[in-house]
Amino acid sequence: MLDHGGRLNAAAAAYGITRADWLDLSTGINPLPWPVPALPSACWQRLPEDDDGLEAAAARYYGNPNLLPTAGSQAAIQVLPRLFPPSVVACISPIYNEHPQAWSRAGHRLRFLQQATLPRAVAAMTPVVLLCNPNNPTADRHPRELVVAAAAQLKQRGGWLVVDEAFVDPEPDHSVTPLAGTGEAPNLVVLRSLGKFFGLAGARLGFVFAAPDLLGRLAEAIGPWSVPGPTREAGRRALEDAAWQDAARTGLAAAGRRLQALLAPFGPVAATPLFAALTSPRAGDLHEFLARRGILTRRFEQQPILRFGLPGAEAEWQRLAAALADWSTTCAEPAASS
Repeated sequence: MLDHGGRLNAAAAAYGITRADWLDLSTGINPLPWPVPALPSACWQRLPEDDDGLEAAAARYYGNPNLLPTAGSQAAIQVLPRLFPPSVVACISPIYNEHPQAWSRAGHRLRFLQQATLPRAVAAMTPVVLLCNPNNPTADRHPRELVVAAAAQLKQRGGWLVVDEAFVDPEPDHSVTPLAGTGEAPNLVVLRSLGKFFGLAGARLGFVFAAPDLLGRLAEAIGPWSVPGPTREAGRRALEDAAWQDAARTGLAAAGRRLQALLAPFGPVAATPLFAALTSPRAGDLHEFLARRGILTRRFEQQPILRFGLPGAEAEWQRLAAALADWSTTCAEPAASS
């Protein structure tokens, strides 16, 4: 599977459009990121220090001190499965593909439960249940109370619940991060990242929230200095910038509604404030149509889903709207009524 840069390079080669001319909507990254200021020279000159305030800022922002900084969510996704004995993992799918790949590489067997409810996944009686919430790519949400109940049920039989909350920051009330690794939910593991909401994917900063013993084993497996000093400094400042966070949540909520309304004429749309997922039997055709106009979306081969990230500047919104209007008048069939 190509990563984001690989997809963009492949599209540029396939359609003869330079990278600079693409409107890249293939990610769910905030197109209006937290503005990184000039950083002190000291953070470039010294090895990363764990008393620089990052952990304290993260504990306040996420509401939980049971955390470990990692080099983005990806570092945790790759290493975490190795800390569990090989078993069967119930995976609510479709799901971000890096998760099942990592668990499979670590010797686990995956049981894919297509578009299952969380109670259905818990009823599968596997030692581990894995989900993204909100889900990537479908934008489906599992209600917070069901996630808490699932963790409690799994705890009773010695099981674990692993939740990737990469897209939950715009709607923090839906998060279960404050419970992870606490006495109430010692078997709950939550992954968070500054890549999506803060728009800092290139900084490679994430956090794992879990019980202290599991975090200790994870830290040992990852090794020291996994997060560079400049990333720690920028991350601390972003996590402390409550005014920017409040404004971003308001702006993203409005942008998410705008994108959902723009796509609604073409089929069922599920949306988060950071991306929208259009379900259509012609998803592949629409992906191709937009690509020929320099607009890159994310197509999923196994499902008729096309995922759209948010445009940023108004000119980008107008460019997408014009392309969809062209599709509507020249290619599209009317969406089936529900």
